[in-house]
Amino acid sequence: MVDTVREIERKYAAADETQLPDLTGVARIASVVEHGAVDLDAVYYDTAEQLLAADGITLRRRTGGEDAGWHLKLPVAPGVRDEIRAALSDEPPGDLTALVRSRVLGRALVPVIRLRTRRTVRILQDAAGRTLAEVAVDAVRARRVFPGASAEVGWHEIEVELTGTGEGPGEGEGAGTGESAGAELLDAVERALATAGIHPAGSASKLARALAETAPEGRPAQQDGARPPGARRRKHGTKAPAAGDVVLRYVRAQMRAIIELDPAVRRDLPDAVHRMRVATRRLRSAFRSYTKVLDRDVTRPIGCELKWLAGELGKERDQEVLTERLRVGLAELPGTLQLGPVAARLRIWSQRSRLVARQELMAELDGARYLALLESLHALLEDPPLLKAAARPAPEVLAKAVLKDYRRLAGRMATALDTPAGPGRDEALHRARKAAKRTRYAAEAARPALGKPAKKFTRRTKRVQQLLGDHHDSVVARATLRELALQAHRAGEGGFTFGLLFGREEARAARHERELPARWKKASRRKLRKALRP
Repeated sequence: MVDTVREIERKYAAADETQLPDLTGVARIASVVEHGAVDLDAVYYDTAEQLLAADGITLRRRTGGEDAGWHLKLPVAPGVRDEIRAALSDEPPGDLTALVRSRVLGRALVPVIRLRTRRTVRILQDAAGRTLAEVAVDAVRARRVFPGASAEVGWHEIEVELTGTGEGPGEGEGAGTGESAGAELLDAVERALATAGIHPAGSASKLARALAETAPEGRPAQQDGARPPGARRRKHGTKAPAAGDVVLRYVRAQMRAIIELDPAVRRDLPDAVHRMRVATRRLRSAFRSYTKVLDRDVTRPIGCELKWLAGELGKERDQEVLTERLRVGLAELPGTLQLGPVAARLRIWSQRSRLVARQELMAELDGARYLALLESLHALLEDPPLLKAAARPAPEVLAKAVLKDYRRLAGRMATALDTPAGPGRDEALHRARKAAKRTRYAAEAARPALGKPAKKFTRRTKRVQQLLGDHHDSVVARATLRELALQAHRAGEGGFTFGLLFGREEARAARHERELPARWKKASRRKLRKALRP
């Protein structure tokens, strides 16, 4: 059983156990209440390579205080982290280690740092006695956890953390408007501290400082901003970036998205599955579009695994999209046309289908195949399979790749528009949709090199893709409605409402087919294609 708390805080350096300035009267602070002192003892876990610390993630086992237990902190934004808590145990809980699996890649989590903290807390309250924030003055002692570790180091630190009414939208009453009001409070406190000579800390967390100050001699702590694997410096005097640099930057961004969205998918956060699926598709498209830059013999097997992962993510995502489409369609019908337990049948079908899809997805994310895929992506960026064209100017190489994908799309669009209405056209339009998505992603990856023409081309192609996507969703919705109608019939219920929804979807698809030629004409203008050429 785990709990999640949104942590919004700022840290400040202190030379010693500084007497804090009086914060009464700052912003909405009406009183400052002494809350006493507590002793905290925390052991931080990471891989031997400190993979979690490199991503700003902390996993600790802490005793003392009111929240003793295991705490996993995942970065959300600067100064904002989600703290996921689990009960105290001897070993890291599986619920927490699963959330860092995409980072540690099967490596063991071991104790790396022990922090002992003497914490003195003050509560900042408003005029009604509601808690706005906590100010903690920490006296910290840190030591590496292994034989022969360096001497213990120590420092003092101040933390100001929003609580209660300061946490976010809808939290508490009378505090203004959520996160905006919380940021204003933190800003006001920071100004008061600065006046007293107390300034922001140099490290983002206690762990980061402890790792830096206890690093073994000859092994400096990893610095933020270090050049990532696979990055190549541009030769002095080159006017345009090399094609390989641009493509690798895009590949790296999609890989990071997959890794960083993994915990959000496991936590079932809104839109996480969709965004992770998009990242897998973008990555696979880059491998398929830029075959002159990256060796296809190397990327093809990885692309096959990305297709598998996108399919697994798609089971849950497609279920979400389809459910919402049917729910909205039903809500648009007058009550007099909703005959029988249609809403209940739709709800039961949706819950059962989503549960199965989610269980299957979690099993795959916990499996060896997914881990092997992540390892192969890391290996690719460590030693990128660059071809000769990767060293040439990006505009020249990438524009040719985008236009090649466009010609493929144009051929599929011509076939689809010439195919008579019916299942054959539905399939042809589906194939055109996939080609439009690939072309759009290729142009999107090329934007840093091609600039505004690529941006405009991406936007126009996306509009075609969206129309084709909605048409495909209608095809899928009609098949589902037919199945639901058959289930209702077998249960002795009427199928009138399902038939009505089927007819509305059919009309919607026909409307899209009528709109498609004009939208495609806009996206395929010769002037727009010509602008892509370097």
